[in-house]
Order: sequence, then structure tokens, then C-alpha cells
Amino acid sequence: MDLEKYMIPCLSKTLFGVECLGCGFQRALFLLLKGDFVAAFKMYPAIYVMLIFFIIVGLHFVDKQHNYKKPLKATAILTSLFMLIGYLYKHY
Repeated sequence: MDLEKYMIPCLSKTLFGVECLGCGFQRALFLLLKGDFVAAFKMYPAIYVMLIFFIIVGLHFVDKQHNYKKPLKATAILTSLFMLIGYLYKHY
């Protein structure tokens, strides 16, 4: 099954011809689901940190008894750093 035709196109790349900081996430996620962990990291280095961030966001909404502000803030900063470094590495 060719999943490429079902992927959402990058609005920034479509309109302006410039990749955004999130370009490559969908392909990396599909590589991860296929079990190709190294290729997923090479495609989008922030994939693992971003998935941890999404898990913590989900826990924040589901589990109201615990305070997830510190881990949420830490993973948001770490994800942003990985996205920025990966973008700079890919383009410069």
C-alpha cells in the first residue's frame, strides 16, 4: 500500500517552497510504524521526543490528579531544540 498519496502536504512548502520545522514528521511516523527506527530518526530527528511530548500532553488531559507542567515544559523545549537542530542540519 502506497501511503504517500494519503499524506497531508506541507502548507509552507506548497505555498512558499520552503520546508517548515515539521516537514518529514509524517514519513518518519510511517517509518516508525514499519519498524525502521533508524530511518525514522534520520528522516526527522525530533520524532521520538515529539512522541513523548504527545504522550505527556495526553496524560495531562486524562490524568487530572498529577501535575504534568514540568515534564510538559521540558519535553516542549527539548522537542523544539531537536526540530531546530534537525532543520539546520538538513539545510545547512
